[in-house]
Amino acid sequence: MKRLQAYKFRLEPTFEQQILLKKFAGCVRVVWNKGLALQQSLHADGQKKLGYAGLCKQLTDWRNDPETPWLAEASVDIEQQILRDLETAYKRFFEKLSDFPTFKKKGARDSFRFPQPKSIKLDQPGEKILLPKLGWLNYRKSRKVQGLVKN
Repeated sequence: MKRLQAYKFRLEPTFEQQILLKKFAGCVRVVWNKGLALQQSLHADGQKKLGYAGLCKQLTDWRNDPETPWLAEASVDIEQQILRDLETAYKRFFEKLSDFPTFKKKGARDSFRFPQPKSIKLDQPGEKILLPKLGWLNYRKSRKVQGLVKN
């Protein structure tokens, strides 16, 4: 029998890393809100909603748009992950398992995930973790990590 176990650890970033974390959270929030607004406008026009692949094509346009060049500063993985989460939220709504997805507000439960385990490195003895575009971050080690870091 295989057991899946999840742990949460507190990150202890430097001041510069804190700024980057806030930027990344802002980028993810904007991508969610743009994706949700796009889906709502398509629905209001009577068109079919976009799937994950269609949203990713839109993400490329948003990252290359001169009005939002700062979206390219964040890792594309976390922005694609939030679009995947939006697609899941839509499916759950239409299956009547949850409420309709809502727009995200600044500062309210800001979060994001790095979904690629290959891009994350964990140094348990040094109590550090390597995250893309952030570098090595200290974390508070409350227990030993067993297994692999997934996201």
